[in-house]
Amino acid sequence: MRNGRMELEGKKVLVLGAGKSGINSATLLARKGAVVALHDKKPVAEWSEAARSLKENFGVGLIEGMLPSWLLDQIELVVISPGVPSGIIPARYVERKDGEVIGEVELAYRFLKNPFIGITGSNGKTTTTTLVGRLLADAGIASHVGGNIGVPLVSMVEEIDADSWIVAELSSFQLETIRDFRPRIGICLNVTPNHMDRYELFSDYAAAKHRLFLNQTNEDLAVLNADDEITASWAKGLRSTVTMFSTRKELKEGLFLRGRDLVSRAGGTEKVLTTRDEMQLRGLHNVENVLAALAAGLACGADPVSMRGTIANFNAVEHRLEFCGRIRGISFYNDSKATSVDATKKALEALSDEPGKIVLIMGGLGKKAPYAPIAGLIREHARTLVLIGEDASNIEAQLGGVAETLKAESMYDAVRRSFESAIKGDTVLLAPACASFDMYKSFEERGAVFKEAVQDLAISLGAVDASAGI
Repeated sequence: MRNGRMELEGKKVLVLGAGKSGINSATLLARKGAVVALHDKKPVAEWSEAARSLKENFGVGLIEGMLPSWLLDQIELVVISPGVPSGIIPARYVERKDGEVIGEVELAYRFLKNPFIGITGSNGKTTTTTLVGRLLADAGIASHVGGNIGVPLVSMVEEIDADSWIVAELSSFQLETIRDFRPRIGICLNVTPNHMDRYELFSDYAAAKHRLFLNQTNEDLAVLNADDEITASWAKGLRSTVTMFSTRKELKEGLFLRGRDLVSRAGGTEKVLTTRDEMQLRGLHNVENVLAALAAGLACGADPVSMRGTIANFNAVEHRLEFCGRIRGISFYNDSKATSVDATKKALEALSDEPGKIVLIMGGLGKKAPYAPIAGLIREHARTLVLIGEDASNIEAQLGGVAETLKAESMYDAVRRSFESAIKGDTVLLAPACASFDMYKSFEERGAVFKEAVQDLAISLGAVDASAGI
């Protein structure tokens, strides 16, 4: 049902979720002749102007609150936005009466003729997706980057050349609702406990990630982390050709870290593609991201020399272990995207070779995952824990005996308390291990407020900005 063969003329479609993904889905569906209703639990008055304008511009019905059963009886297709659970009752109702339930990614795939590179994982998706897009572009290979990274794939329909690659960051939420989606190259970086507020079991979350490879054949490529117990176990069960990567061991075939060199070995020959000393990105987890990105670049025919140059000039993506400046010898890093315990663990490991200790800002909307896995790292490397947000007391209960613990009322308060707790040579790290929605609209907003707070602190101490240092 790919490449525009999905018949939508006159079809009655319900789009669940009035965010960016839902708006773009409703727009595409209406343009294709469907009769569209857009739903969100929030009152229509609280929707964005872009969402509300769909009624006037495209005749889309706007529905708030509870969905009436008479409407569900008429619906033939449901398109679910990533933030809406796929098992929601309206979707199950329509599916039981032989309607179809898909997500925005699947909808886009059925109209886009392009080859896809699909990238998922608990951590590192955005960095790897951005890097793959940069590797291809710098090598002269046409590509477009989208998906969970912020550009809905449906917005690309009829807008991009069919010969270009689409590099798509894909969350577990998006993968829940694929049906025909088949990436030419699929990458799973890792699978560690995350979103346990949405999934009943860890195995359910892992199964959602595994769906990336559901429709691949032996003509397609699966790139898997040999060091991750979950992804490594998938290798023998896939129909696709498998390439593994590792930072812990040399592989007979695949990409791996040997000393400081990132090596590719295939068909009995090997090549050093780059080195850790040439990389701008910090931490062993970013070596994993680079190895996976290199595997995709090689598969697409990118020149290794070009890729080496790209990696040497590639800096951290915003809100992902982003250096924000130095004040009186104290460094500040923004890793607001560290919304899981494992992501915070990787951030701590990445900065553990710094000369001083780490003052760690944690907290937010918890995901019901235990914080104990990072207790050892905090004990060894952290000077102080500064806690914010809804889950602060829970974190304190689990980690309060590991390091000195302070509570802050706001991000500005957290930054100032962190600075006051640190000494010269220390690092202040925002790596919350929690979602942001108790205090902020997104992790991006949280990271932006952190950076503003750092700048405000620098100015109050007499520096023009944090990067200048004082």
